[in-house]
Amino acid sequence: MSRVLIVTNITKDPDCITTYKVRDAFRSHGYEVELCDNELRKDVLKQYTADDFAFVIIIGGDGTLIEVARYINATSIPILGVNMGTLGYLTEVELCDVDSAIKQIADGDYEIENRMMLEGITGEKKEVALNDIVVSRRGGLRVIHFDIFVNGEFLNSYQADGIIISTPTGSTAYNLSAGGPIVEPTASLIVMTPICSHALNTSSIVLSSEDEIIVRIGEGRNQTTEEACVAYDGTDTHTLLTGDEIRIKKAKAKTKIVKLSKISFLETLRKKMKGN
Repeated sequence: MSRVLIVTNITKDPDCITTYKVRDAFRSHGYEVELCDNELRKDVLKQYTADDFAFVIIIGGDGTLIEVARYINATSIPILGVNMGTLGYLTEVELCDVDSAIKQIADGDYEIENRMMLEGITGEKKEVALNDIVVSRRGGLRVIHFDIFVNGEFLNSYQADGIIISTPTGSTAYNLSAGGPIVEPTASLIVMTPICSHALNTSSIVLSSEDEIIVRIGEGRNQTTEEACVAYDGTDTHTLLTGDEIRIKKAKAKTKIVKLSKISFLETLRKKMKGN
């Protein structure tokens, strides 16, 4: 019997009405279902392996799906999102389509999309991101100085609020808001976009997925120690000081997204991003 794990964002489904509906629908098709305690999901999810579940079902929004993807990155378990958020760009299934979506899964009528992830290394600390790794200022309203190296070769120096290192999946997130390009989500490449750069040339740079990027924090004015913040998908932040650096490259792990709809990326983009 195939097993399914349902992870619920309890703030989106406080009474678990949708969660229980999804659970019962999977059970009706012969699946064994386990529910994940919302408050303990970080510790619980990191304990699972690829053999534990056939699918992980997200009840929530895109943020919940991205969070779970990071926790289970080493398992390669496919993820399906039931949208209870606003945009629902990654969480494909709407509430009105839950029954038909689960029937599609039971019938094997779906595809799996492989989404590239990024790995960031600072000292002994290593984290992964599905959307982006962002290095930005910490504290007061000021620009920070940082140097960019690609494959060990100096690329450029920036005076800016920060820099976004994005996957194709993350190209429609913070990268888009900062003026970066939109990329087909199953592509394999890295987009680098400065945030409010104090320069005439503020264009994004598209790099190979095989490139390794180093962001090094420079000195502040009058040789003062600069302080910056690193965030992985907007969470798990930590501090970098002048002279510190973060090494960013394609992660070995990929996020597997269950795709049920036959709608193309371009049509989804047009519908979801219209007016946003």
